[in-house]
Amino acid sequence: MTGKTERQYRYYDLLMAAYVCILLCANLIGAQKVTTVHFPVIGAVTFAAGVLFFPLSYFFGDILTEVYGYARDRRCVWAGFAALAFASLMAAVIVAMPPAAHWADKQAALETIFGNTWRIASASVIAFWSGSLVNSYVLAKMKILTRGRWLWTRTIGSTACGEAVDSGLFYTLAFYGIWDNQLLLTVTLTQYVLKTAWEALSTPLTYWVVNFLKRAEHEDYYDTDTNFTPFTLQA
Repeated sequence: MTGKTERQYRYYDLLMAAYVCILLCANLIGAQKVTTVHFPVIGAVTFAAGVLFFPLSYFFGDILTEVYGYARDRRCVWAGFAALAFASLMAAVIVAMPPAAHWADKQAALETIFGNTWRIASASVIAFWSGSLVNSYVLAKMKILTRGRWLWTRTIGSTACGEAVDSGLFYTLAFYGIWDNQLLLTVTLTQYVLKTAWEALSTPLTYWVVNFLKRAEHEDYYDTDTNFTPFTLQA
């Protein structure tokens, strides 16, 4: 008796690795810096530098769901969840370890960059997991409703839904009661608009990558019989 053999893909593993790498960059490199950029007409816009990285996770999430289906994107989300949780744990452990005598003057800088509180670290992981799965679910359902047409409607629409959940959860869980409510609302909306706009601007690239992968993998998955529970790794 032979079991069901899972189909092998040429690029799926590479996309998963890139996806996890982007998440770690967004949380470990970009999350701690707030920058102000002056744009023509708009003027000065202040935002967390992680916005340069994090929308890429939705870009990859859209591509994975569109080509390989919800279940395989769900695997990537869980891989990202595990990576973020482990990175947060190890960052906390390393920051808490007593510094050597010649390193003591650098401890404060290390704590500033990697010393997230458990509240912020937990909010980041929960918001990522929730928003990414909402993004994938909405795209998969929209693909069926549109019969595979109008890719741009589901990439932008699913990102708008996923980012709303992600931004709303993260800033509320991490900073409610710490920041003034007006500041909390302003930052949340700014991050949401920037992340969603990034997805809209990347639409031509999304089309190119999706079309390339569909041809290379001979796959264009429709989630007509998919079990959409988030609590499994089964593809």
